[in-house]
Amino acid sequence: MLLLFPISSYQIGIKTFFSAQKPISHIVNCRRSRQLIKSNDVDRKIAKKEHHLWNKRDSAASGQKALNLVRTVCGLPNEKEAIYGALDKWTAWETEFPVIAVAKALNILKQRKQWKRVIQVAKWMFGKGQGMTMGTFDTLLLAFDMDQRVDEAQSFWNMILHTHERSISRRLFSRMISIYAHHNMPHHIIEVFADMEELGVKPDEDTTRKVARAFKNVGETEKQRLVLNKYLSEWKYIHFNGERVRVRRKYSWNDD
Repeated sequence: MLLLFPISSYQIGIKTFFSAQKPISHIVNCRRSRQLIKSNDVDRKIAKKEHHLWNKRDSAASGQKALNLVRTVCGLPNEKEAIYGALDKWTAWETEFPVIAVAKALNILKQRKQWKRVIQVAKWMFGKGQGMTMGTFDTLLLAFDMDQRVDEAQSFWNMILHTHERSISRRLFSRMISIYAHHNMPHHIIEVFADMEELGVKPDEDTTRKVARAFKNVGETEKQRLVLNKYLSEWKYIHFNGERVRVRRKYSWNDD
């Protein structure tokens, strides 16, 4: 049995009021939350955008500076005073030394095989006490090799060996051995290899073959065999179909 109660106009008015107010209150709350979320998203986007633009601007600026440096030095006569004067003028208004721009310029000059300019710019940078990294050392040694300046490469290598003895990379040792192999200097190759062994730096396959060839050229075939047996095994590992596979080497140490 259903009991029916009369509904007063007051109750109808209250119901109408709350039914009319609820949607408004809900919309306002959603709008506030949306505004908060939207403002947070904007803040995040602005922060992310500012960070991205800062990195991009720095990268673009250093690249443009590098190109300006390359144009400057390539248009000058091959004189130390002219090159160094232009480079000093290039950095005159810099609050900090533009290491990144110079490194990029050296890479561009290296790609263009402008070896004399590589040597001049690298020496100028080292004179400022900047950019003394293994990568820059490697670039300068390569430039010495390509410009047929083995004596300077040897002097520079001795400086590296005395000042950075415990931090010299395998790549740099390999570079110096390649320079001596390029100019047919087997005794110097053996000296560099002796430093490698003393410092516990293991040569890669190409360097091992050059060292073994150097021992062969000086008539020490027993040491040639020892080097190849120690650092160049009969087997090697290659990646095939996404897996690491053990295969026999194509040539044995007797082929050297």
